[in-house]
Amino acid sequence: MAGRGKLIAVVGDEDTVTGFLLGGVGELDKHRKPNFLVVEKETSLAELEETFRSFLNREDIGIILISQCLAELIRHAVEAHSRPLPAILEIPSKEHPYDPAKDSVLRRARGLFTPDDLR
Repeated sequence: MAGRGKLIAVVGDEDTVTGFLLGGVGELDKHRKPNFLVVEKETSLAELEETFRSFLNREDIGIILISQCLAELIRHAVEAHSRPLPAILEIPSKEHPYDPAKDSVLRRARGLFTPDDLR
C-alpha cells in the first residue's frame, strides 16, 4: 500500500451500497475481492460475519461503514474489534434510522470523556 491511501468498505442494503459505489467507493483487491457487501434477504448471517471479519483483516481497508441494523446482527464481532484501524462506523439505512444508543463505538467514545471535557 506504499503511496496509496486506504479504502472504505461498505456493508449494507442494496440502496446504501449502491449510493457509495456511485460515489466511487468500490474497489477489488489483488485477489479480486470487493470492498463491499450487498446484504439481501438471502444473505446468511455466516456470510455477513465472514465478510465483516475479512474486511477487518484486510490491510488495504481503513474504514468499514456498516448499516446499524446489520451491525446489530453481528454485534459480538463489532464489539470484539479493538484496533484503531480499520475504524468501524455504523450508519443508518433507508428502512432503519440511526440510533446512537446502539452504536458501540459511540458508547466507547463517550467513556473516554467526562461531561466537563465537552464544555
